[in-house]
Amino acid sequence: MIEKRESSLHELCTVLDYIRWGASRFTEAKLWFGHGTDNAWDEAVLLVTHALHLPVDSKPEILSARLTMDERREVMALLERRVDERLPSPYLTNEAWFCDLPFYVDERVLVPRSPIGELIRQGFEPWLQQEPLAVLDLCCGSGCIGIACAETFVDARVDVSDISADAIEVAQININRHHLNEQVRAVQSDLFEGLKGCSYDLIVSNPPYVDARDLAEMPPEYHAEPGLALGSGDDGLDFTRRLLLEAADHLQPEGILVCEVGNSWEALEEAFQQVPFMWPELEDGGHGVFILTREDLLACRPFFEAGAEG
Repeated sequence: MIEKRESSLHELCTVLDYIRWGASRFTEAKLWFGHGTDNAWDEAVLLVTHALHLPVDSKPEILSARLTMDERREVMALLERRVDERLPSPYLTNEAWFCDLPFYVDERVLVPRSPIGELIRQGFEPWLQQEPLAVLDLCCGSGCIGIACAETFVDARVDVSDISADAIEVAQININRHHLNEQVRAVQSDLFEGLKGCSYDLIVSNPPYVDARDLAEMPPEYHAEPGLALGSGDDGLDFTRRLLLEAADHLQPEGILVCEVGNSWEALEEAFQQVPFMWPELEDGGHGVFILTREDLLACRPFFEAGAEG
């Protein structure tokens, strides 16, 4: 294996050589994409440019540039890790983008990819009656949703919370990175346990929502992510049931809850047929994001109580 690698290092010389080689290996290994890119070529471009400390949108002329032997070894090692370990690329580069903002990520948190980003860019119009002054990013992981909200609503106080102490550490790294310590607070909390007495105009949550069957069938790249942030019972709704029951107590009168449930949206509608879930059409792709007002949550509390008892 070492001899084969050394032979390849001498045969592959340019940036384009390594992009092509990486894309070929990724295709051969049947890797799964979906954590920032959706195909083998773009994935190879991302990793090769990262290893060479180049922007991913470098000028085409860079493709013919020859690599030093040290650079070749560094690039090859990164490409081989992607194949051998089946890690999502953002865990290899420690960076992911969300709402046009860069975030530090590692295996302690999910790779940011929520379709809620589209709603953030739209300012949650037309569902928000006015700009929020208090926002909660519940199950925050890297903190990307809350930080993007802070950048959008510059006068808002933003809390980002997660049950995972590891996730809170990563979120704090990103709060520091974006210089938002005066606006954004990271709180370790199981749902609202650590947020007693807090009330918000907007609660946004990308909670664990993958059902047991989908979780078992996910490609290896997804199993590299923290299971605590993915699975939520047989139907994927264990956490969401608790959230629906308790959210109204932490919303202002005109407040709204925005929550992603992904493929579990059908199970949610089946479980709560009387609830007027609003499902925004997402032009950028994705699905399974619902919106409920505080008024809706209060009116439907008997259904949520029954669901919790069941």
